[in-house]
Amino acid sequence: MATVIQIFGTKKCRGTAKAIRFFKERGVKIQFIDLAEKGPSKGELESIARKIPIEELIDREGKQFKQRQLEYKVFDIWEELLADPLLLRTPISRFGQEAQLGVAPEVWKKWIEKAK
Repeated sequence: MATVIQIFGTKKCRGTAKAIRFFKERGVKIQFIDLAEKGPSKGELESIARKIPIEELIDREGKQFKQRQLEYKVFDIWEELLADPLLLRTPISRFGQEAQLGVAPEVWKKWIEKAK
């Protein structure tokens, strides 16, 4: 299988762990991007946002959003997500031009079929 599936998330995120386990159990090669260490590039974020509305990508319920008190501020979502990847909802999985937010085994199964 030549196509690699990317998973953006954190090591503490249960959903991210489920995504990684799903692909590993099926012998699918993944690239894990730990958002605690490195966020998506501007191009990667733009590619993801073509499939998932940017408004859905920001985690307004998350610890990072609350710590930074963003609910009380006017901000540019793009700038904040690029500057602070821990504001992203996780997991985000990518396969070619496709992107998916959250745990989505049905979508992932289709990706594996396409990759064969």
